[in-house]
Amino acid sequence: MDQRMTTDCVARAQALAPRLAAAAPRIEAGRELPPDIVEALHEARLFRMLVPRSLGGDEVSPVAFMQAIEELAKADASTAWCVAQTSVCSTISSALKPDIAAAIFKNDPRGVLAWGPSTSKNAKAVAEPGGYRISGEWPFASGSRHATWLAAHSFVSEPDANGEPVQKTFVVPRRAASIKDVWHVIGLKGTGSDTYALTDVFVPEDCAIAHHALDPAERRERGPLYSFTIYQLFGSSFPAIALGIARAMLDAFIALAQTKTPVAGKTVLRDNPVIQSQVGVAESQFAAARTFFYAAWDENWRAAQDNAVTLSQRVRLRMASIHASQQARQVAETAYLAAGATAIFESNPFERRFRDMHAVSQQAQAQFVIFEVIGRHFLGLPLQSSRVI
Repeated sequence: MDQRMTTDCVARAQALAPRLAAAAPRIEAGRELPPDIVEALHEARLFRMLVPRSLGGDEVSPVAFMQAIEELAKADASTAWCVAQTSVCSTISSALKPDIAAAIFKNDPRGVLAWGPSTSKNAKAVAEPGGYRISGEWPFASGSRHATWLAAHSFVSEPDANGEPVQKTFVVPRRAASIKDVWHVIGLKGTGSDTYALTDVFVPEDCAIAHHALDPAERRERGPLYSFTIYQLFGSSFPAIALGIARAMLDAFIALAQTKTPVAGKTVLRDNPVIQSQVGVAESQFAAARTFFYAAWDENWRAAQDNAVTLSQRVRLRMASIHASQQARQVAETAYLAAGATAIFESNPFERRFRDMHAVSQQAQAQFVIFEVIGRHFLGLPLQSSRVI
């Protein structure tokens, strides 16, 4: 692992944090990252963290990446979400044909790839000579407003040699898509996670890969970073955001507790034994969840150096990730409720973060049902979905 790269991406995120915090009201009001913030993120190379070095990226370790995302989330969750989402999308470059990957990332210093999740219900890909004809709509495309390329996931209308339906991921220039402004939401407002549509767009064969780059035979990059699937990386980058939000909210409450005297109260909040206990519990929850999260990633990253990550290690990583999501939400709720009426005002550092946290927790990677898969493993039952682990 290149320690210089590890140190730099986290330090760059920390250095940019004050600017992001100051821009947070603009980001939320505009429902997207404004051009100056996008430019600052590019200058800090934060869109390049998971791009292969062969394409001009930094190819940092997942541990450093999660730490950088956590730092961004302390300042603005929407920014952290866009960087996390598009960074994980960029890892499919490890499976793309070299000239296509270069066109997206190496030849364009401001290249960003975004997509909507999984396979759209109305998506259609028809094979024809030289490529595929694609139509469909894909929602939740975080970062699509500043992306230069988009990916679309679809079944191909022709089955494979075994008669099974084939899923593929197709990359297209953003200009080939129409964007539908649908992102009117309660939290993570600044992510611009709109719906995009492709209508009868021809995609060359070289711009098509196995669904979410999950076919090891297509993998061209041999660095250990690219042995992790997008499910593992998404499944951890979103908890990293939750940890950042929780830390910021708890810090804000501790600062508030030094000076706020509740209505009908006689002392500041910090002198209240109940508040003292709540802070003690919240700090313990946060520290335990964060330590477990990074310890699991460190263990998996070390094993990946030898291409020796075990199923038990993958389960431990997923367990640490969902645990971090759940605990971070509880810490945020503790801080929000303890702050009282102060927390409901937009001028204070609670209200937006509370909404952002609950938008993060609604994402599939943060759902309680994931514990079922983890429990099946410990009970000796077969896993029903390898994508979760």
